[in-house]
Amino acid sequence: MKAKKIVPVIKKSPEKGRSDVSVESSFAEIVHLIEQARQRAYQAVNTQLIDLYWKVGEYISRKIEGDGWGKGTVNELSIYIQRRQPGIRGFSPQNMWRMRQLFEAYDGEPKLSTLLRELPWSANLHILTRTKRSEEREFYLRMAVKNHWDVREVARQINGALFERVVLSPPKFSPALKQLHPESGEEFKDAYLFEFLDLPARHSEANLHRSLLGNLGHFLAELGRDFCFIGSEYPVQVGGQDFAIDLLFFHRGLSSLVAIELKVGRFQPEHLGKLEFYLEALDRDVKKPHERPSIGVLLCASKDSEVVEYALSRSLSPALIAEYKTLLPDKKLLQAKLHEFYQYALDGQTKVSPASVATFKKRKEGRPKA
Repeated sequence: MKAKKIVPVIKKSPEKGRSDVSVESSFAEIVHLIEQARQRAYQAVNTQLIDLYWKVGEYISRKIEGDGWGKGTVNELSIYIQRRQPGIRGFSPQNMWRMRQLFEAYDGEPKLSTLLRELPWSANLHILTRTKRSEEREFYLRMAVKNHWDVREVARQINGALFERVVLSPPKFSPALKQLHPESGEEFKDAYLFEFLDLPARHSEANLHRSLLGNLGHFLAELGRDFCFIGSEYPVQVGGQDFAIDLLFFHRGLSSLVAIELKVGRFQPEHLGKLEFYLEALDRDVKKPHERPSIGVLLCASKDSEVVEYALSRSLSPALIAEYKTLLPDKKLLQAKLHEFYQYALDGQTKVSPASVATFKKRKEGRPKA
C-alpha cells in the first residue's frame, strides 16, 4: 500500500499592520461607494426620464392648443412610437395624456418642476392624480423629496390625508420648543397615523409599545427620515432611583435627543411634569456637549386642544403633545372641513396660518374669539 504524501499546511501570517476590524471597515467603505454610485446612476436616469416626459407633455399641450390635436391624434402618436421604437414602454395614450397633465399642472413653477425630477414617475402620478389643490401637490412633492418616500409611502400619506391634517391641526408646541428649535414646526405632527399596527380599539400601553417596536421601520417612516432610534425603555438614574423613558430617538436635522412617552388614554396635564423631568435628566446626563436641548413628545390616544394649550403655555421645557390614530381618518370629512376653512379664509381675506386655523375652530365650536 502506497503511503499518502503529507503536504504541510503553511499558515499565512496576517499582513503587517492589518487587523480584521480595519479590513472590514475598508471593505464596507468600498460597498458604500458602490451604493452611492448606483444611487447617482438611478437618479440620473430618473431625471432624464421625467425630463423627457415633461417635454413630451409640453409638445402635446402645444399641439392641442395650436393645432387642434385630440384623443385620436394622440392614439396615432402612441402607435407610431411603438412601431418606430419596438418594445418601448411608457408611451401608451393614457400615459401621454398624463405627461400633458404633468406639464400643465407645473408649468410656470420652476421650483416645483425641479422637485418633479427627484421623484419616480409612479410617485409623481400619485401626487398628480390624487390631489386637488396646487398647494396640496406642492406639499406632497416637498415631503416626498425631503423624506425620500417611495411610491407606497406617498400613497399611504395621501390616503391618510396628511395635507388636510397638517393644515387643520398644526402641532402644539411649548414656548421653549419654539424658541430653542424654531425649525421644529416642519419636523413634528399634531397626529401620527399608526394604522399599520392593526391594534384593537382598546389596547394597553404595553401592547402599543410592543407593536411600535415590532413595526419600527413603519414607525420611523411615520416620524420622519431624520429620526434615528436609540432605545426602548431607555434607563436614566436620578438621586439613586431608576427611571425608564418609553422611547428615545435622535433627530439628525435638529441635532437633538427626542424622548417619546406613550399614553393610551386622554392627555392629562400631570403627564407633562414627568416628561419634563426626563428631559432634564437627558440634558444633564446623556446629551453630548455639541447637541442641542432635548425635545419631549407626549403621544396620547386623544387630547383636548384647550387643555393642551393651557398645559404648554407655562412649560419651560421644549415639548409638544400629539395624538396617535390606529385607523385611517375619514378623508372626505377632512376635505370638507378644509374646503370650509379655505372659504372662511377667502371671505375674511385671512392668510392660511396656525392662528387663522385656531380662530376658525373656535368659531365653529362656539367659543369666543381670543
